Amino acid sequence: MADAVDAILAQWERERPDLDSSPMGVIGRISRAQQLLGRELKDFFAAHGLERWEFDVLATLRRHGAPYELTAGGLLRAAMVTSGAITNRIDRMEARGLVERVRDAGDRRSVRIRLTARGLEVVDELVGLHVANEERLLAGLDAAERERLAGSLRTLLESLGDTSLG
Repeated sequence: MADAVDAILAQWERERPDLDSSPMGVIGRISRAQQLLGRELKDFFAAHGLERWEFDVLATLRRHGAPYELTAGGLLRAAMVTSGAITNRIDRMEARGLVERVRDAGDRRSVRIRLTARGLEVVDELVGLHVANEERLLAGLDAAERERLAGSLRTLLESLGDTSLG
């Protein structure tokens, strides 16, 4: 069996046989997988009335434990959103009743972003479905292949300096 990246590598082999294009095979496959998985996840969350980033914010707050809140800066560091987008995104989620802004009791100048009861209900309902969807997306790999892939990707991320959420 061959994938689309094999076709690209074969073209490079034909055009530049002097070039070791094997790094393109790894990076190309990661990139293509990200695009395909991203599209699947976008469709999944859209079917549940959410954007991917909204689920990411809800899940980030949820996994931090009760009272399910973080400062905007903490949320920015722990979630995968950009600083320019965070205020607008929180505004939109607040308007939908998923999160609320609360004054930090320890620092009145600071505001914390907290899951509402509705936000907690949404994320708790959706996280199991999300994991089942990811299971479906990985069905082409057996347990040992998943473990090897996760280990290889962990090693790659560590080598690139991605060792913390902050």
